[in-house]
This record gives sequence, C-alpha cells and structure tokens, in this order.
Amino acid sequence: MRTRLATLVVVATTLVIACTQPADHPRTNHDFFIGTIWPNDLDSDPAFTTYWDQVTPENGGKWLHVERVRDEMQWSDLDTAYAVAKENGFPFRLHTLIWGRSHPLWLQSLSVEEQIAETEEWFALVAERYPDIDFIDVVNEPLHEEILNSETFGGWGETGLDWVITMFELAREYFPNAALQTNDYGILGSTALVEPYVRLIGLLKERDLIDAIGVQAHFLEDADRDLIKTNLDRLAETGLPIYVTELDVGRRDDDEQLEIVRDLMTIFAEHPAVRGVTTWGYLEGRTYNRSAHLLKVDGTERPALTWLREYRAELR
Repeated sequence: MRTRLATLVVVATTLVIACTQPADHPRTNHDFFIGTIWPNDLDSDPAFTTYWDQVTPENGGKWLHVERVRDEMQWSDLDTAYAVAKENGFPFRLHTLIWGRSHPLWLQSLSVEEQIAETEEWFALVAERYPDIDFIDVVNEPLHEEILNSETFGGWGETGLDWVITMFELAREYFPNAALQTNDYGILGSTALVEPYVRLIGLLKERDLIDAIGVQAHFLEDADRDLIKTNLDRLAETGLPIYVTELDVGRRDDDEQLEIVRDLMTIFAEHPAVRGVTTWGYLEGRTYNRSAHLLKVDGTERPALTWLREYRAELR
C-alpha cells in the first residue's frame, strides 16, 4: 500500500492533492448502451446478454459490502459482475468508491492518519484487482450524503465541496485510465438540484478530474417530460457525456409501465449528450422497487421489456 501520510496529516483539514494528468479515457465515445446491474449473490444469469450490453454491480462495489470487517475483504459479488462484463466485452461501471451511506463503520474509531491510510488502501486494492474498469462512480450522491470523515479530506473548504474534489483527485491517481463520473439523484425530475450539480461538475472539470456525468433515474414515473429534456440540455452545456443510471419504473400495471419506459428511454436515447442508460435491475424479486421488475420469475417478459429489447436492437 502506498500512502502519503506525512503530507496529508499536516493539511488534513484543507487537503488538496496534486492531480496527475489523466490518460485518454476509454468508453466515453462508444455506441449507446442499455445495461443493468448484476445483483448481489447471483452467480449466473443466462438471460442477461439477451437484454443488456453494460454491467454495473449492485452493492458489490461498495466499500461497506466488501470490507464490513476491517481487513476481511469479500470480493465475490464484485468479481462476478466484473467477469461478466469482461467475458462479454461490455462496459463495466464501478458503483461506487465512496458513499456517505456505505462507509465501513469501523472507520469512525480510527485516527486521522488511519482513516487516510485505509481510504487509500481501498482505492489501491480495487485498482489492483480490477485493472480494466471503464467507468467509476467516484462519489455517490455527493449533494445529499457527506462522508463520515469528510473533514479528514478537506471538509467543505473554500469551494464548499473540497472533500468531493479530494476523492476525485485520489481516484484520478489510482485509476488513470478509467472514466471518472459523478452520480446523484433528484437531478432530472426537478429544478432544485440542477444548478448545484452543474457547479460541482464545473469544479471538477476545471481541475480535469471528471470525464462523464451520471444522473440517477429513480422516481421519474410522473416527472414532467419537458423538464427532463431541459435538465439534460443544461447538463450537456458542460460539454461532458451523460450516463443515465439507476433507471427503474415502478408500475404494477403492464401498460402503464410500458408507456413510461417508452417515454423515458426515447428521451434518453434521442438526446445527443446521453451515451448510455443503466436500469436498476430487471429480474422479479431482485429489484430495488418491487414493481419495477421487467422479467418475471417464469421467464415471461413484461411488455416494457419486450419493447426495450426490440428498441435496443434498432439502436445497434
């Protein structure tokens, strides 16, 4: 493990790590993809490649999931998701390096020096084990969830988001060939968070720390479609590609689900800045939103999945 404890401790409350210049980032100019998550504890899914061409681990890539007990690493779920992507030549998005809700609880009892060392070790271990990550959600939901040890990494600081910038600096150092992106919710379906998100993106972009924008797509069933388009346009003004993450449509009525999926997916696929969409599960009984499943346990497609499969074929 490489650490820079002496430097980091001295400036622990105002930490700014020198950024290395990024290499070219793969997979930011690929064809439009439609992917999904690889569920926890699922070893195989014969239907997966029928519908999807991109992979994101569900909880398998979260620090708490991997290292619930200090120095006892549980890589199996992340290993499986990564292997599925690489075996099929699909883009792989790591979700997520840092999330305020998914820090190992044992971090709270550590000294500043140990917190810094353990965070760097986490980044280093992931980078070593998975050398061909295409995208990384560096900080999940930064506008909503402050990490428990944010002061260790600069706190809010001069920018109001110094700890987020520090995490991206570390990610750029340890993952120079991956495309680094944000990921947050409430961006597409309302007006309240678009400008704060654009500001964060600008702070990262001016430091050459971000390559793509991730926007979650939960709870868009009743969102104004024109507002979604407007918000996508605003994000596109940053000049970065957009990836729609965590899309699910929770409707028990098949026809209602079909109509909403068709509306949303068409908006996303037709927007010139959107390069891909990741649904947040599709198997019955394995979706975050219980009524958002697309494939029933008996193997029957809900109408929305049939449409999506045919639409994906048209996009190829």
